[in-house]
Amino acid sequence: MKAILCETHGKPDSLVFKNIDNPKPSANEVLIDIKACSANFPDVLIIQNLYQFKPELPFSPGAEAAGIVKSVGKNVNHFKKGDKVLSLCGWGGFAEEAVVDQSRVFPLPKGMDYVTASSLMYNYGTSYHALKDRAKLLKGETLLVLGAAGGVGLAAVELGKILGATVIAAASSVEKLAVCKEKGATHLINYTEEDLKTRIKELTNGKGADVVYDPVGDKWAEAAVRSTAWNGRYLVVGFAGGEIPKIPMNLPLLKGCAIMGVFWGRFTSEEPALSVQNIQELGKFYMQGKIKPHIYKLYPLEKGADALNDLMNRKVTGKAVVITCTEEEASSAEKITAKVPKPEVPETSTNEVLAFQNQEAVLAWVGNPLGKSPWLEVSQKMIDEFAEATLDKQWIHIDKEAAKSTVFGDTIAHGYLTLSLIPKLMSEIYSAPFSKMGINYGTEKVRFLHPVLSNSKIRLNATLKHASKTASGGLKMIAEASIEIQGVEKPACYAEVISVLN
Repeated sequence: MKAILCETHGKPDSLVFKNIDNPKPSANEVLIDIKACSANFPDVLIIQNLYQFKPELPFSPGAEAAGIVKSVGKNVNHFKKGDKVLSLCGWGGFAEEAVVDQSRVFPLPKGMDYVTASSLMYNYGTSYHALKDRAKLLKGETLLVLGAAGGVGLAAVELGKILGATVIAAASSVEKLAVCKEKGATHLINYTEEDLKTRIKELTNGKGADVVYDPVGDKWAEAAVRSTAWNGRYLVVGFAGGEIPKIPMNLPLLKGCAIMGVFWGRFTSEEPALSVQNIQELGKFYMQGKIKPHIYKLYPLEKGADALNDLMNRKVTGKAVVITCTEEEASSAEKITAKVPKPEVPETSTNEVLAFQNQEAVLAWVGNPLGKSPWLEVSQKMIDEFAEATLDKQWIHIDKEAAKSTVFGDTIAHGYLTLSLIPKLMSEIYSAPFSKMGINYGTEKVRFLHPVLSNSKIRLNATLKHASKTASGGLKMIAEASIEIQGVEKPACYAEVISVLN
């Protein structure tokens, strides 16, 4: 297969285009036939060995790709050959094929083309995490976006508008600012011709910006910190301007402001449930037509180094995307056929509990359904008590007034609350009278697909996937389970549930 390779660390001109062996997926990996891969600023850093992650040479850059599943490893259950997917691969995307761990592969939403899919998550994921989770941007606040015409900058402009902020976009040319205006910026600053600090003061009537989103750094950073409002939040997103700034620490003291780091890559691994929730919300924004990546240019694979050069030289407005197929194929999307909702039919059947009389009965049942539990209401009281017990009091879970302004219109249950209810729901679909003690060891391979709103009703739908005897004479069981939400087509989550009966 053909690939752009980094064989020695250096700038984009040092990359080579050549034939290499086709990769093969390991047990937990997915092999993807890449159709499109966007260029991101970390790609420029990683090939120079200047990024937090340092893959072994040689490697292909390209952290965000979309394509079709070609094959899967033996432990991969959620994807199959022919599935259309997007991937947050980290590197490897500037190639005709790439292997990616299944945890970093996601189904391609219907109606989304490969170019858009490869341009969505890094920029919007970073910006949404920054504005929603770190800055906690509120409706009516002022948001200043530096480097506003770049990929993450334009995403921040769009999302700031959605969250109800007044957006000030700062960029380096009239052409770039015109795109920012189209994306929802209220005020524009050309910081190559205007004094940034003076202009911000004028636009905010002397108050300053409540939140500063800065992916540029360099000489603009200190002026931006000096331009924050009292109790302002300055978000450190990146250093595309070149130099990492050195901020005088008396400034946050005098301004009463906070300097906050934004590292979306680590956030996705440290807080996976919240990350998945964010991705779901961004998917809704896209389907509602509220966000759409601005595509600067499509580059054939052999010109992948040019995409990174243009990005490094700040020529790119929005996203530069490398494609391995025709522009028509990369930009075409599956048409969505509107579904007529089915009328809800009340369920009148009673829940039957399976009763296993011995271990052999369990072993013989492998591959068969365990059944569905009765509906359980996830009340706000339940959500509040979970937040209190776990010390995780995010506003989206407990503040109903604030949650009204979100796309959900109400608070939502924490993903781990949903998972914690599985043992209770499991006990309502089967029993094992022969066992003196049952231990729930938790879950693995969890995938969150849809949030559970306060006062929703959920139930467990499970199938016995595996059962085997343990060395102590007990029985280990693995059930493939989904948490269904009443009235919602998509389940809240899928999980493999591990239990031991002794």
